[in-house]
Amino acid sequence: MRLSEGVEWAVHCCAILALLPPEATLPAARLAEYHGVPPAYLAKHLQALSRAGIVTAEPGAKGGYRLAKPATAVSVLDVVRAVDGAEPAFRCMEIRQRGPAALPTSEYRQACAVTKAMARAEAAWRDALRSETIADLVAVVGRETPPAAVTKAAAWFQEVLH
Repeated sequence: MRLSEGVEWAVHCCAILALLPPEATLPAARLAEYHGVPPAYLAKHLQALSRAGIVTAEPGAKGGYRLAKPATAVSVLDVVRAVDGAEPAFRCMEIRQRGPAALPTSEYRQACAVTKAMARAEAAWRDALRSETIADLVAVVGRETPPAAVTKAAAWFQEVLH
């Protein structure tokens, strides 16, 4: 399974927005700057997050994005679904119903073993992402980020928010 790079960008943006004071916002251009990604492409993903109710957009010169709800209420799966959709990763094409051993469709009363295995794996993957929140990620980043990067990030936030 392959997720789009937009998922990575969106999860990182949500983590940054989780660090903002309650009424603060960050414009898409500044979020793109922070992550070194193309602003127009990131804006598309931020709009998807907005449509999903994960972020809110404030218009105007002082506008930008903020989380629409607490970081503890936003799962990583919420972000994945907002950006990449909720479609299953595996789509069974029923190839067992082709070729020399094929039978009429009515003979296949259950999903094949491959489809069942893929569904179990996807359910486990989705459960894991559902149980991980943006707040959980922020806590890990806070513990694992090199001190020099924290210092640089804090300076950037000071510049941007004041």
